[in-house]
Amino acid sequence: MGMGMGIGWGQDWPTIAAGCALACWCGYLSAVDLRSRRLPNAATVPGAVVVLLAAAVTGHGRAALVGAALLSGLYLLTHLAAPAAMGGGDVKLAVGLGGVTGAAGAQTWLLAAVGAVALTAAFGVVLLAAGRRGRSLPHGPSMCLATVVALTATALG
Repeated sequence: MGMGMGIGWGQDWPTIAAGCALACWCGYLSAVDLRSRRLPNAATVPGAVVVLLAAAVTGHGRAALVGAALLSGLYLLTHLAAPAAMGGGDVKLAVGLGGVTGAAGAQTWLLAAVGAVALTAAFGVVLLAAGRRGRSLPHGPSMCLATVVALTATALG
């Protein structure tokens, strides 16, 4: 399965603790992004460093680096092409989330990457249907939710 960062039944306590820490980090970042439309460097950068260090210590450093580079690279290209569509905080968050999903395996990485875009698009459609045009929609919460769901789904089966 890879690094085992998802929370599954019967896993050892360090894996469960790591999953809880990831969920708390994602919850905090999601709340901040929903409230302020920003993802602060003070939370995204240290979180990414912790993820990459944990992956290296557990023997998944290369997979985490590849996942981080791929996801943050895609997000950076999007940010450079359309800065209003994706902020720099999303790019930095992609380093940590791409790292943790990369460490868990290609299937987990792909599920989280596609899931984040699908969730933001779905929320956007709901807002449009509700007549809330012109309101910016933060992408960070979708990135976080998709990551946690992908890791959990992979861990459970």
